Amino acid sequence: QVQLQESGPGLVKPSQTLSLTCTVSGGSVTATNYAWDWIRQPPGKGLEWMGVIAYDGSTAYNPSLESRTSVSRDTSKNQFSLQLSSLTPEDTAVYYCVRGRGYEYEYWGKGTLVTVSS
Repeated sequence: QVQLQESGPGLVKPSQTLSLTCTVSGGSVTATNYAWDWIRQPPGKGLEWMGVIAYDGSTAYNPSLESRTSVSRDTSKNQFSLQLSSLTPEDTAVYYCVRGRGYEYEYWGKGTLVTVSS
């Protein structure tokens, strides 16, 4: 059973950079044909895909966030991470790490609430 667990700060200040890590168990971040995504949901709004790192290390980003977003991985720890810079209160959301395959999101972390506030 694949499990994903987000970790990181729950409160960050405007203009700072958010760093979140997703620890994966029951599956490898280098396993062929799987991709590892970050998705967020602001309060009262829908899901927003942010970016992905594939099994081969290639990345892709939501064009609306690309200038502020970076997704990376640490294969030795079986983790992947999100960095989001120049935070504003509009970045307040529940952030999820997700394993995808093709067009399907198979496994989700429980999500972590990040509040951007001074």
